[in-house]
Amino acid sequence: MARRTQAPILKGYRQTFSVIVDPGGSWSATLAKGEIVRFVDLEGQQAVDFLCYNSANLTDRYNAANTMKMAANVYLNKGTILYGELATPLMVLRDTSCPNHDTIGGCCSVEMNFIRYGRRTHSCRANFLHELTKRNMDAADIVANVNFFMSVPVLPDGGMAISESPSRAGDYVDVEACTDVLIAISNCPQKYNPACGYNPTPIRAEIYRKAVRPGRK
Repeated sequence: MARRTQAPILKGYRQTFSVIVDPGGSWSATLAKGEIVRFVDLEGQQAVDFLCYNSANLTDRYNAANTMKMAANVYLNKGTILYGELATPLMVLRDTSCPNHDTIGGCCSVEMNFIRYGRRTHSCRANFLHELTKRNMDAADIVANVNFFMSVPVLPDGGMAISESPSRAGDYVDVEACTDVLIAISNCPQKYNPACGYNPTPIRAEIYRKAVRPGRK
């Protein structure tokens, strides 16, 4: 039986929210500065498509190019800051048990699935749109996204392709808000490439806030 990763306790924080997101499901939330969202890959090899926006200015949204330029790396790992359109530090990867999260592969869509696989299927783009319309946003607000737990290696000749993820059951990523943010995820429904091991599975999202000591405000 494969070894299961156990996410560590976040000392000095208390959990304020937890939800299981079904395979192919979506979820969104607002985080205050300093709050942490933890994503747990419950069964392994499950891509989680992710976007974030500055709550004070929703046009200041995640910018993959700014993030890669500032990190000097195409992969997202512990310590990587997620930058916005206006070079605002939106969030930071505080910790992760899985290396090299992706931010170049983008999200699947009905149209691309049809072109690539000859099938019109549910997609992460549709999930993002579902969540963003709740916030009076639309398709124009969907940009190149983060793919937690998804593996997209870049070869010396520039070749790239979605490959089998190293993520194991229980692997996690902790992302801290550097400012007040809106976040949205799609628990990827892709069955026709290795993004989800050809078998989409549930994930858990948890929110943590700094614990207030008794007698302190």
